[in-house]
Amino acid sequence: MHVCGCPLIHTMSSPEVVLGFLEDAESWRLRSPQFPSKVGGKPAWLCLRDLPSLSGLECETCRLPMAFLLQVYAPISGQDRSFHRTLFVFCCKTPECYAHSDSCCMKVFRSQLPRMNDFYSYEPPAEDEPPGHLDADQSVLPTSGVKLCWVCGCPGSKACSRCHTVTYCGKHHQTLHWKNTHKKECSSGHKDTSACSFLFPEFELLTEPEVEEEDKGDEGDEAITQTSADFSSLAETLAETDLEEMAMHETEEHKVFQHFKRKIAPEPHQVLRYSRGGSPLWVSSQHIPSDTDIPACTCGAKRTFEFQVMPQLLNSLCVDSKGASIDWGTLAIYTCSVSCSHDDQYCLEFIWKQDFSSDQQSQIKQP
Repeated sequence: MHVCGCPLIHTMSSPEVVLGFLEDAESWRLRSPQFPSKVGGKPAWLCLRDLPSLSGLECETCRLPMAFLLQVYAPISGQDRSFHRTLFVFCCKTPECYAHSDSCCMKVFRSQLPRMNDFYSYEPPAEDEPPGHLDADQSVLPTSGVKLCWVCGCPGSKACSRCHTVTYCGKHHQTLHWKNTHKKECSSGHKDTSACSFLFPEFELLTEPEVEEEDKGDEGDEAITQTSADFSSLAETLAETDLEEMAMHETEEHKVFQHFKRKIAPEPHQVLRYSRGGSPLWVSSQHIPSDTDIPACTCGAKRTFEFQVMPQLLNSLCVDSKGASIDWGTLAIYTCSVSCSHDDQYCLEFIWKQDFSSDQQSQIKQP
């Protein structure tokens, strides 16, 4: 069991790799005042005002509302404006949107606050359950009074026209909630607090440093021999140079994927790798971003790698299907290198989706 639940505090020393694992947790530990790192459920917003806009939380491909995927609490040591700092990842639930190699179906936002702020105590949160805590979804954020969608937990100011007590982010989620439960409950005074089918299963993200092990086997991977028989049928139509290029590509792809599998083998259930200022662990030699592919922050500062979401997470999201499905090889998150401040607003950061082949997927999703 992984029991280290400490925040991912970044310092100026050389970046280490911290691994994230899923654990069940009491619901109160996954609420905003506890500054959680978590997967699924509704977002535990950090700053309780100026939340991302509804249009900003839509998939750029199908224009439907995205679902909350995960959040990582990662304050920056020695930087007061980032004393509290959380990154929020959202993704589309339309499987067809994942057929594209780009990441238009995903978004990541950064929120940060100084230690002295309008929402939370100056002192660390209590380790025990707060007295009088109610295990119920909140439809209004405390302090700011911002209304939230009953289905997804995102900003929602559109109220049910009959009871006027339940709010939604838009027509899509109002219709979904009406068909599922609200049709029977509307005007009855009862609110169903059970998890909506739109949400992913909720878990806490616990972390522990990666233990480096000697990476063996590279020598064997480099000694890949191609015999003439392997290419006998292709040789009739392809020039010798084309064959050499194909062999080099296949060899490099094999090396990258084998390195990926060896790296995660000691902890096959890891769902996240955090290393601010480090490098991602790629699953393929293809579709790796260059420096020019990573846009600078709106403040002008360069964006650097911070963490990646692993394909193993898909096993816990209940998204597998025989046809099209939500899928990725890895999701690499890049954030502002100076973690700039925009008056408590949620800053849009950058996410890079890398896919792998169906053969690779079958090998890695089930450890």
